[in-house]
Amino acid sequence: MNQRTGVSRRNLLKMGAAGGLGVWVAPLFSPAYAALFESKMLTPIAFNNADGSVKFRVDGTAKVTGDKVFAFDIRSRDMPHWPQTQSHALLLRATFADRAFTGIDISALGDDLKPDRVVTAEDLARDKIAFPAFYGDDMLLPTGKTPAYLGHAVALLIYNDFVRFRYAKTKLRSLDNNNVVKGGPVTGPLEREPWSGFRYIRVGGRTAYEDDSFSTLKDTVLFPSFKKRQANWPEALMGGKVGEQGMAHAKAIADELDKPGEDLLVINREYFSQSIDTAALEPDNANCWYDPDKQELHMVVPTQGPVEVVESMTQMLAKAAFPVKNLFLHPCYTVGYGSKDHYNFPYYGAMAAFYSPGKPVRLANDRFEQFQTSLKRHSIRMQYRMAVEKKSGMIRSFKGDFQLDGGGRMNFTPSVTLVAATSAQSIYYLPKSDFTAVGLATRAVDCGSARGYGTLQSMGATEMLVDEVAEKLGLDPVEFRLRNVLKSGMKNSQGAIPGGAIRADEVMLKLQKHPLWTNRAKRKTEYEAANPGKRYGVGFGCTQKDFGTGAESCFVKLEITPEGRVVMRHSGAEMGTGMQTSQAVVVSRWFGRAADEIETSVTEWSDLPMVTSGDPYLSSQADQDKAVVNPAWTPNYCSPSSASNSAFYFSHGTRETARVIFEHGLWPAAMSIWGAGIGGGQAAPHVVRIDDARWVNGSLTCAGMEPLTLARLARRAHELGVVTGAIGHTFNRWQWAEADFEVEGQNHRRPLDGLSVRYGDNAPEAKRKTGATAGGYHFITRKKLFYPPIQRNNAGVTYYAAIATIAEVSIDRATGKVDLMNHQSVLECGNQIVKQLVSGQIQGGIAMGIGHALHEFLPQYEDGPGNGTWNFNRYLLPRAADVAVWTQGAEVLPALSDTDPPKGMGEVVMISIVPAIVNAVAHATGHRFTELPITAEKIRGVLQ
Repeated sequence: MNQRTGVSRRNLLKMGAAGGLGVWVAPLFSPAYAALFESKMLTPIAFNNADGSVKFRVDGTAKVTGDKVFAFDIRSRDMPHWPQTQSHALLLRATFADRAFTGIDISALGDDLKPDRVVTAEDLARDKIAFPAFYGDDMLLPTGKTPAYLGHAVALLIYNDFVRFRYAKTKLRSLDNNNVVKGGPVTGPLEREPWSGFRYIRVGGRTAYEDDSFSTLKDTVLFPSFKKRQANWPEALMGGKVGEQGMAHAKAIADELDKPGEDLLVINREYFSQSIDTAALEPDNANCWYDPDKQELHMVVPTQGPVEVVESMTQMLAKAAFPVKNLFLHPCYTVGYGSKDHYNFPYYGAMAAFYSPGKPVRLANDRFEQFQTSLKRHSIRMQYRMAVEKKSGMIRSFKGDFQLDGGGRMNFTPSVTLVAATSAQSIYYLPKSDFTAVGLATRAVDCGSARGYGTLQSMGATEMLVDEVAEKLGLDPVEFRLRNVLKSGMKNSQGAIPGGAIRADEVMLKLQKHPLWTNRAKRKTEYEAANPGKRYGVGFGCTQKDFGTGAESCFVKLEITPEGRVVMRHSGAEMGTGMQTSQAVVVSRWFGRAADEIETSVTEWSDLPMVTSGDPYLSSQADQDKAVVNPAWTPNYCSPSSASNSAFYFSHGTRETARVIFEHGLWPAAMSIWGAGIGGGQAAPHVVRIDDARWVNGSLTCAGMEPLTLARLARRAHELGVVTGAIGHTFNRWQWAEADFEVEGQNHRRPLDGLSVRYGDNAPEAKRKTGATAGGYHFITRKKLFYPPIQRNNAGVTYYAAIATIAEVSIDRATGKVDLMNHQSVLECGNQIVKQLVSGQIQGGIAMGIGHALHEFLPQYEDGPGNGTWNFNRYLLPRAADVAVWTQGAEVLPALSDTDPPKGMGEVVMISIVPAIVNAVAHATGHRFTELPITAEKIRGVLQ
């Protein structure tokens, strides 16, 4: 047993009480799981002290060699403490949404394939099993009700053996689903009010740097009322209430667009961005076991947010007729990119377990089911109107109206709706803007937090529009962009000043000089002459994507053992981005080496007992002011892995927690060594400041002092009894929460809102134990606390990363096929933590963007994936031949200095390639497409 981390089979994870429910969380890939089940799956980081690089990612070897780190691969026999016999389940789903559900008929299965248990909505109603509130009603649809959406689950079939399950599933696949899931006479789909609506209005000052006349940050976001699915906004009245004032400004913008003067060019365009599948490598799945004797529920699930699963399961179990005293959650690695963020599958898995008591039940989508049920990217129809001064080429005003298809369950549609609107300005400064967005409730498959989160759709359309504006003005497209680019200190369309330097102009200037761009006219002439029957085009796109949600938080625990090993626990989940590897590397700034051991997806933090209440987005300032009286309160307990939050937000928590140990542990240990001996030792003749401390080749030195290894410093820190462990909690509302913390008599202002520390093994017993938690940690009461005001929610975003992309295409006039011959990108993302991970994100993201521009498409209703007939035989993902794999290139701008934080870039890298391709097709064909994807059929239609 490790005395410092408390890892053992017995006390592996301390129980967290949640409404009387005991909760244990042990990720299958973690060191904690290895201690419990004697199964090690991860590879320690091979860290190069000389240059800070790593040879491979922590989970890389396990994944390529087939170790079971994905939940999809786990069976009951892989869980040593579970029953070894595995049951299986499947869901029956309605493929209609225009009539009442009247029941199921599975007689075609016969007696041999009859399920061992059939579960219906009537069972759930009797046993009080229901979705957590976030996921809406009708976990299984009751008879007599019209499905809210295509693919609505109506019944669960459970089999106690795999062979019968497999044959039954194959048999059901061969049947007409309408003969299995019965419906009554056609009555039409449900008509429901929209899920959400927002309006962001801004009228700037005389210059881009002066105070606004009106903005959402200074004044308010506008929210409509809905009647008969139509948004009703306040009356336009300049002297009225704040919302009425905003509408008066919106009316003035509309009037200018309706009746522009001779000095203005006004362009009106409608754009459409399609629904796509998230196409996750791992289909949705859950393997769950309910032990009625011990009243325990065990779950193996993939998730981007283990805390969310625990909290939501607690809600679900609190009302259920099945008693549960203890919940054991085993979150696994996954490949999420939004598909495993607040998705409903874990709760279906738990439901299945309750109706097969004592027997583990695996519920897992095949690819048909995954298409039918997994979270989709929102399709958006956009009406854009832009006014530009003809002489200067400067944008005067921009109005956008967005209509999102939110599908049958609300999920994150409100959030995606507002993000689509707030991101429409992309890289440009807009003196006046009015963005209105409504998220509709429809019968389509659920839409959620797919990668891009509304910005792919809105910013892509903006880039298509500005390219056309530049053409009409007779300006070089890049030159037009540079004239209007948002610069540091200017305000976004919500009236907030983005954080730090805005470098969109730099990525454009870099790419503007690329031969693909400078020689595009000549290359077009030469290529088309040499290739009769083909058209050639080059297109440009530049976008900047926010990262974060406006309520980001995380926990980080770091400990230095007497031997100099670095042990980390982190609340973030690994979903394929390499977060676990990068967080291990982040600590090298303060420890001179990467973490030796890192556990992610940690949910139990009793050694830093933070609590939360309310909603960080909707709470009032009065509620926050009242809550902060509790020194352990925070607006948000823990964020899932989403919104490109690991590089910036998670790393901040890791970095600041490591800093505490350095300042209060390793630095005192170093000074005790350098200052030892007569007259103050080797330090006395020099000026030795903590600010000048540097790690060189894994050893700490400062002002010419003897280099000290981490092992030597750790040993001395434990001998001195100074800080050798710390747990930090962070919160960010487009600005970091801060507080004063006093440790060892020293008071420091830190960008943390929670802190606990642990003292070295040789600290006096009174110091170590008095007031300590069971884990030996001391909760430090914060002082002079600052939380960003609630009004800062209206900022929408303040953190951006930018990318510019050039795409080179050729088009076959006969077939209409687009050949993407080359694409080059320039990204700015601050200091890279692990360059290989950044490279992988660029390549993968761009491939996804290529798919969105040219290949991927899902019909939304009866002929779409909700009918259960879609798979990769019908849905076209880009292959290697489609992504210019051998000619593509990408460059990352150097950071401004070594103090630049890393930026979240996992989403922005997929966006600019979309308009770059669309604009390249326009250059090739002379036709500007406004609906995606651009298929060969559409191109043939304009070339003939």
